[in-house]
Amino acid sequence: MPAKTGKDYIEGLKKASNNIYIHGERVDDVTEHPAFKNVIKSMANLYDLQYEKPEKMLYTSPTTGNKVGMTFLQPRSVEDLIKRREAMQEWARTSGGMMGRSPDYLNAEVMAMGVNNSLFAENDPRFAENARNYYEFARENDISLTHTLIHPQVNRAKMQHQQKDANVALHLVEERPDGIIVDGIRLLATQGGITDEILVFPSTVKKAGELDDPYSLAFAIPNNTPGLKFISRESFDYGKNEWDHPLGARFEEGDAIVSFDNVFVPWERVFVCGNSSVCNRTFKETNAVVHMAHQVLAKNIVKTEFVLGVALSMMDAIGIDGFQHVQDKGTEIMLTLETMKSHLYRAEHNAKLDKSGTMTPDFAALDAARNWYPKVYPRLTEIVRILGASGLMGIPTEADFNHEEIGPIIHRGLQGKNLEGFERVQLFRLAWDMTLSAFGSRQSHYEYYFFGDPIRMGMTYFDGYDKEPFKQYVQDFLKKTSGVKASN
Repeated sequence: MPAKTGKDYIEGLKKASNNIYIHGERVDDVTEHPAFKNVIKSMANLYDLQYEKPEKMLYTSPTTGNKVGMTFLQPRSVEDLIKRREAMQEWARTSGGMMGRSPDYLNAEVMAMGVNNSLFAENDPRFAENARNYYEFARENDISLTHTLIHPQVNRAKMQHQQKDANVALHLVEERPDGIIVDGIRLLATQGGITDEILVFPSTVKKAGELDDPYSLAFAIPNNTPGLKFISRESFDYGKNEWDHPLGARFEEGDAIVSFDNVFVPWERVFVCGNSSVCNRTFKETNAVVHMAHQVLAKNIVKTEFVLGVALSMMDAIGIDGFQHVQDKGTEIMLTLETMKSHLYRAEHNAKLDKSGTMTPDFAALDAARNWYPKVYPRLTEIVRILGASGLMGIPTEADFNHEEIGPIIHRGLQGKNLEGFERVQLFRLAWDMTLSAFGSRQSHYEYYFFGDPIRMGMTYFDGYDKEPFKQYVQDFLKKTSGVKASN
């Protein structure tokens, strides 16, 4: 079938009736539930955009001839890489980059694992074919995916097999002729109940070798698979209108604990089973991390553009754009944006073909960007808060403006340099929802931990960086330095 529409996406969720719980209740129809219906509409808009801009968002499938989503594209040239990235940014602009798990993130991952699949054959020859077939299945059916990566935070000082309840984490229970049985808990599935399927990522850094094999799994199954439950955190969509909560009322993706209660996974959906070595190498050797980081950088550039636009609009609204300290803060955001664009340019224009014939971005540029952005994004939102000052607290609701008695008062009292009170408060409510609301606070936390603990990521970056040329440079410089020998 060709790429899906928004209607196809919503009807699919209704039919699937995924097993999702929130606020102490099981959800009957996720498309109508207050916690999910608005973000589902935003997701549906992404799929409709594919048909509104088919020249940017669709391409011809190499196997069926159908029009499929550009974000599934296996790029074979730098031009292909840029085309795919431009499609990703079209989606990102609909939310100002505030939907971190739009479908393109995992579309890129599934593509990379599907075409660079030989690693999985080390575990079982079938698994390489499974990865290839799943990529084609996801692409041809425009499958929306959530994923789960990490084990519960029980005792991080111990390895999984050393936990007092070693079976709390997702693990292999049984291998059968037709598939495997898995049981346990995984964290933290963003868009858990509002997607078609779940991709269980191979958890990395398996230090215990064979003792970690029962936890070394990768597979994909439908979200309505028997025994699979999504337990969602409290929703940050509080049922307010879009004027009052311009971001939270539209783009609250949700995050869920995932419970596997003796879930059956057919062999054709398994990519890794009981092999910690393959688990540890999957993201690097399939180049999945490279293509995922490419999507993230593309999204974060749009997000930074959005933050800059809000900051500049606030400066202009209240006439503070002439002050030096304000301009200095605006410059910080601008420098961040231009640095991110430079990383992207280097990543794309230094791209090389990998062994599968896939044009793969320069990971050095992407790795630097993905290590840097978690540290800088909290500063960007801090700048917005500083610029807004008390204006981020004095933000009446739309209902206040519509009140016969107090509406005219606040409309006049909260006017800006070039904006009436209603328009200025609307802008400042956007800034508040970006930075100070539950939605905005979650964005900062989310970006900080996007690829994992930034400290551990930094240690990995440091360890993997080629340091020898720089040390050799200094040694060569010192050898050429002339000087007077010290006398005895």
